[in-house]
Amino acid sequence: MTGIDWETTANQPVPIRTPDRFFIGGEWVAPRDGLAAQVTRPDTEEPLYSVAVATKAEMSAAVAAAREAFDDGPWSRISVAERADYLRAIAAGLRERSADLAWLWAAEVGILHSVARRETAHMADVFDEYAELSTAFGFVEERATKLRGKRAVLAHEPVGVVGAILAWNGPSISIAYKVAPAILAGCTVVLKSAPEAPGEALVLAEVAEEVGLPAGVLNVVTADRDVSELLVRDARVDKISFTGSTAAGRRIAALCAERIARVSLELGGKSAALILDDYDLERAASTLARAQCYISGQVCAALTRVVISRHRRDDFLEAMRSAQAEVRVGSQFDPASTMGPLATNVQRARVERYIATGLRQGATLVTGGGRPRHLSRGYFVEPTTFAAVEPHSSIAQEEIFGPVLAVIDCDDERNAIRIANDSIYGLNAAVFTHDEDRALGVARALRSGSVGHNGPFVDYSIGFGGFKQSGVGREGGVQGLLPYLESKTIVLSGNSTPDRRIGS
Repeated sequence: MTGIDWETTANQPVPIRTPDRFFIGGEWVAPRDGLAAQVTRPDTEEPLYSVAVATKAEMSAAVAAAREAFDDGPWSRISVAERADYLRAIAAGLRERSADLAWLWAAEVGILHSVARRETAHMADVFDEYAELSTAFGFVEERATKLRGKRAVLAHEPVGVVGAILAWNGPSISIAYKVAPAILAGCTVVLKSAPEAPGEALVLAEVAEEVGLPAGVLNVVTADRDVSELLVRDARVDKISFTGSTAAGRRIAALCAERIARVSLELGGKSAALILDDYDLERAASTLARAQCYISGQVCAALTRVVISRHRRDDFLEAMRSAQAEVRVGSQFDPASTMGPLATNVQRARVERYIATGLRQGATLVTGGGRPRHLSRGYFVEPTTFAAVEPHSSIAQEEIFGPVLAVIDCDDERNAIRIANDSIYGLNAAVFTHDEDRALGVARALRSGSVGHNGPFVDYSIGFGGFKQSGVGREGGVQGLLPYLESKTIVLSGNSTPDRRIGS
């Protein structure tokens, strides 16, 4: 791409038909009070588009539409195969809009456009994968019973109305892993997007309308925190699925506990990379520097703590200097860039506060720590590495959500595991070693929902989620379907033919 080509792509029209409306009950509804939020492009600090923001009345209307569709419509009672057909149709529609979704992710959040193009395609794949589960998963199963002369059936039935609340950093994938299993299960959904990045949810609504998804099955609104809390409190909502910060997750969990609502939480992390003594330091540094650039570190599963033997630390820091010197910070649409901006000015201010805190608490700044000198606008910050970080300091314990690494010394492998586990979080981790058996042993000792060998590897198709305060439940695969289902045990008289077909 030449300079003029990427700038043309960056400045294309916003590919959303009606950002000034909500999708409620199968219709595009104008806001009653005209409330709106400005979405800003993070590399230019210029307005991108204006999006309608829900009030209490519109959130209530969305919940009412979902409740009616579940209670009185055919949706929860049609066959699983029919629901799977809708998933496949949505997947096809999302593939046709893949370029729009990639552009929106880059323009709203600052992820490199080249990366967004590659990863957004996975959104459609998730809908197809859950469609395939319609035959692989036993929604209604015969089970053995201890009751003599009886026949038992275990039925997995939809939990009901789901409030799905998105984070702003990666909306496409979060949407897929919430909406696809909920639809397959037979639930109806109120999808609440963040005002910083609402575009992808609106594209999904457009696709749902085009494929004829029954009215009320999917409702899409953008809302701020106060109105979002109304969704969590609403007794008509059976389950909340939330992705976001641990602080917000605690609040949501407390509100759900008041009414025993079902809840899934995918929360924050402070993930550790353990570099064992046999591993090549240049390879480790190269891997970690590349990972640090992904969405500019605005990732819950980012490897932000590096635990390494004291006697190898200086050599590793030199390798990190070399690796980070190759990072080119710039517009997310410029193909020469290897790291884009942070999503908002608020987020950049947060990252800069943590950098200042690290210095104040005695950590040594190795690389970065400021704004790139060659950029006069945009929410940019340099990739940053601290050394001599105390394990209990703020930058070692708190989620920064930016490209800041904390390098922590350890005495030996056992000490490294203790340091890694000494956190309120337990979302992700990595073990760098050439010995796979050793990697497995260390991985089993780590209190983390995912552990990668020689890199930040997670696999949603198996299941993704955290230990401790990194969340409750899992997303992806069968593990991600189960939270949208209730189990019902049915004991029959036993007079029917044992091998007769049971419905789904």
